[in-house]
Amino acid sequence: MTTDVSFIVTGGAGFIGSNLVAALNARGHKDILVADRLDHEDKKRNLAALRYREYLDKDDLRRRVRGDALDRVDTVFHLGACSSTTVMDEAFLADNNCAYTRELCQWCLERGVRFVYASSAATYGDGSLGYSDDEALVPRLQPLNPYGKSKQEVDFWVLREGLFDRVVGIKYFNVYGPGEDHKGDMRSMVNKAYAQVLEKGRVGLFKSYRSGCADGCQQRDFVDVRDAVAVTLFFHDEPAVSGLFNCGTGTARTWLDLANALFSAMAREPCIEFIDMPEVIRDKYQYYTRADMRKLRAAGYTHPFRSVEEGVGDYVRGYLARRR
Repeated sequence: MTTDVSFIVTGGAGFIGSNLVAALNARGHKDILVADRLDHEDKKRNLAALRYREYLDKDDLRRRVRGDALDRVDTVFHLGACSSTTVMDEAFLADNNCAYTRELCQWCLERGVRFVYASSAATYGDGSLGYSDDEALVPRLQPLNPYGKSKQEVDFWVLREGLFDRVVGIKYFNVYGPGEDHKGDMRSMVNKAYAQVLEKGRVGLFKSYRSGCADGCQQRDFVDVRDAVAVTLFFHDEPAVSGLFNCGTGTARTWLDLANALFSAMAREPCIEFIDMPEVIRDKYQYYTRADMRKLRAAGYTHPFRSVEEGVGDYVRGYLARRR
């Protein structure tokens, strides 16, 4: 059996993937093969809102790829992966995150299909080498957990094989927005904090254990999922652009900024409690991330990124508050 589609989106019932399929739908595209694993009711709800030609379990897609049972694909967006930073099963990650990606990449290259895959800012580890997406930096990076290592392994394989002139890897930073409910503890802090405010009237933020950094002043590059999708589609629209690219806003904001934006969107006075950070993560905690966006800008991406206040406000009022 063959499948004739223009797009394959793996992880298409997941967070960034479902938003990407929705964006393709908004462009008038329904000739999409969505691959995922429907292991959560919220994934099923994400999928129900989308228009596509066919759905496949990810294992079925891998079998079709191995059997060469796919035709006429323009672009494969490979966003499907285990993104949990607490999973310790390295054999599972080696197959699910690494081998799966290599299989799809090789299939695309053999057929002249555009291949765009999700890497991660988790590859930067503690940030001591900075956050440049210069491919020459890849071999030196030291991720802090098995998930980050699995993404690093793929980036290094693409680099070692000399494929970044034909393939795109995207290092997503801290993405938030609709469609992430199934992610459990891996949901954005916006999503989790909204539930905390409704239940307890306050938000819990980790205390700082680093001299010179006050509680709540740890910083992240928070990026709205709509901006992450726009960056992803840029690489379909511009097939001459390839390589490894960051996807953030280029601005670091504190957890206090994020919490205050949430309370503002909920029309409540801020109520923040600083809580102990679990000892198991204290030595592996990132106190600062900020995507270096010069490479993407130089490649021709000109769209502005939403601020924390704008993005969180839209997410709270336009989605979280409406599903209650």
